[in-house]
Amino acid sequence: MFYQLDQFGFRALWSPYLFLFILVITGLFFFVTIKKRHWFEGTEKLTKKQGALFVTAALLVYILKGSPIDLLSHLMFTFHMIQMAFLLLLVPQLLISAIPIWMWKKILSLSIIKHIFKLFTKPIVALICFNGLFSFYHIPFIFDKVKTNIWYHSIGTTILFIFALFMFWPLLNKVEKSPLQGLWKVGYLFANSVLITPACALIIFNNELIYAAYSNYQSWIQSLTLCVPPEVISSLQLSGPEMFNIMPPLYDQQSGGVLMKILQEFFYGIILYKVLTEWYRKEQQQGPDPINQQWRNIYKN
Repeated sequence: MFYQLDQFGFRALWSPYLFLFILVITGLFFFVTIKKRHWFEGTEKLTKKQGALFVTAALLVYILKGSPIDLLSHLMFTFHMIQMAFLLLLVPQLLISAIPIWMWKKILSLSIIKHIFKLFTKPIVALICFNGLFSFYHIPFIFDKVKTNIWYHSIGTTILFIFALFMFWPLLNKVEKSPLQGLWKVGYLFANSVLITPACALIIFNNELIYAAYSNYQSWIQSLTLCVPPEVISSLQLSGPEMFNIMPPLYDQQSGGVLMKILQEFFYGIILYKVLTEWYRKEQQQGPDPINQQWRNIYKN
C-alpha cells in the first residue's frame, strides 16, 4: 500500500507550505521568548524543557497534517482517528506546558481572549463543549460534509483543537489556580473518558459503513482534493478507496474507533499519573486538602 503513495506527488506527501509555516511560527516563538522577552513583564528564561516541548508539538503538527499521515487519513479511517487522537489529545497538552507562564499572562490579558478563556475553560463547559463537538463532528452526514470541503475541514479542525485546549486547561495550566484540585481532577478525567465513549461506540459497534468519504467513490475523490492537487488526481487511474486499504472497509472503520478509545485512555492515563503524583506531593508538604478529606470520609463510611 505505502509504495503506491508516491503517485500522489511530493506536495501531497510532504506539504512544503505547511512546513514553512510551522518553521516560521517556531522561529518566532524562540525569537520572542529568548531575544524579545523584555517586551513582557515578570519574565523568566525559557527552560530547555519548554523549548523541547514546543519543538515536539510543532513536529507533531507537521507529521500529523503535513506528512504522508495526512494523506493516509483520507485513504483509511483508522489513520484519520490516529491523527485526531494525537492532534486533539496530545498536542494541546504540549503547548499548554511549552508556552511560558509570563507569555500566557500576556495572551490572557487581551480582553476578548480573557473573556473567552474565562467562559470556555470552566470545567463543566469545557467538558460538554469538547466532547459534544467531537461527537457532532463524527455524525456521518456532518463528517462527510466536513471531510469533502476544504473550508469546513479547516474550520472544523481548528475549532476542535481550540476546544481541546480549553478542555485541558483546568488540568494543566500554571497561570492561575484551577477550580479543580486533587480528586476533582481525577473525576474530571473520568468524565471526559465517559463522554467520548458514545462517539467511539457508534463507530466500533456499527455493522454498516457509515462514512461516504471512505466508501463512496465521488465523496472519496472530493476528500482527496483536500490534500492532493486536483490536476494530480485527474491524471491518476483511481478505482476507489479499496485500492489503498489494507483491510476490509468495515474493519477499517471499527479499528479506527477502537484505536481512538485506546489512545484516549493512554493520553488521559499520562495526565492521571501526573495529577496523582502532584496531589500526593502537595499533601505531603501541606497536609490533606479539606475537600479530598471529605471524599475519604464518605468512602470510609
